[in-house]
Amino acid sequence: MKVFNLLPLLLFTATPMAKSQHPFNVPGTVIDHSPKASQRYIGSPSICILPDGNYLASHDYFGKNSNERVAGIVKVFISRDKGKSWEQTAELSGQYWSKLFVHDKKAYLLGTTKEYGDLVIRRSDDGGRTWTEPTDSLHGLLRTGRFHCAPTPVIEYNGQLWRAAEDAMGPVSGWGKMFEAFVMHIPVDADLLNAANWKYTNALPYDSTYLGGKFGGWLEGNVVVTPDQQIKNVLRAHYVQKGEEKAAITDISADGSTAAFDPATGFVNFPGGAKKFSIRYDPVSKRYWTLSNYVPQEYENNNQERVRNTLALCSSEDLRNWQVERIVLQSANTAHHGFQYADWQFEGKDIIAAVRTAYDDAEGGADNQHNANYLTFHRVKNFRKR
Repeated sequence: MKVFNLLPLLLFTATPMAKSQHPFNVPGTVIDHSPKASQRYIGSPSICILPDGNYLASHDYFGKNSNERVAGIVKVFISRDKGKSWEQTAELSGQYWSKLFVHDKKAYLLGTTKEYGDLVIRRSDDGGRTWTEPTDSLHGLLRTGRFHCAPTPVIEYNGQLWRAAEDAMGPVSGWGKMFEAFVMHIPVDADLLNAANWKYTNALPYDSTYLGGKFGGWLEGNVVVTPDQQIKNVLRAHYVQKGEEKAAITDISADGSTAAFDPATGFVNFPGGAKKFSIRYDPVSKRYWTLSNYVPQEYENNNQERVRNTLALCSSEDLRNWQVERIVLQSANTAHHGFQYADWQFEGKDIIAAVRTAYDDAEGGADNQHNANYLTFHRVKNFRKR
């Protein structure tokens, strides 16, 4: 049974594209397109705002022809007109599942080298045109091994930058079950490319007894700070029961050394919790916000994780009780349309977002709702209006 509230829905109309350019009325502004015949599907959308006000966006590829298991590919784009148009600035090999963020007036990409690769970070000093290479532990190679992450926020708190990730080296094999959740952090005045400057919590493993034995794993965590100044990691929970989705909230010690979880209180109902989401705190509204793949009742089924046809703006005062504020994007085609993995930023009264979009095109449309063929840009205007 859902316990989050559904407020009156306000339909958001995405920025339209010129019909002559995109006759299939793709929602939003198309940043990049990869047809299903390429077998390179668009993943890991990320977006940040540069100090000069320009936007950077990025994505990687997954699928049979993506080379994701050898060396990931990330493409970076810039918009100099508030998202109305985009041009590619870089293509990086050996980068995957990466988050764009800005720190000390420089752009960074933090992710892995490939599917379940090493943890790496790169820096750009020229607005995303050129990037450092993570050649060793002094230049961005942070940890070797098998790691997993997604474009979730890098936040600043108490003199540190914080970021969630997972190792994929747990004792139980299989997607989801092998993920162990941890948080990494670094002093704000340290060299982010120097591996020695990063510290890590312990990694929390999968437990088959959680959620009455129906827990399939946790992943793609978000570091957030509660109203009483406690550090939490809010994770997507692989729990695919019809009509109900969960998120997991783990506890991070103040010094960033320890992660812990109480299964009796750590799971919360979360609209879209079975798919990736990003959470950010807005000091103006004093609420936490997310764009997630909430599943309205008419689209519920026995595998909520693959229902991605609705992108909703949701909020919470306390991270535990969530409200659907409005529907941002929606299609009745659950099999081949998806608006997923939204990464986003506050910009004044608006939210700007990069979305992994599965939609129609001239080459037969998306492979399915999961295997996206577009990276799209969207603006949610006056997001605080409730």
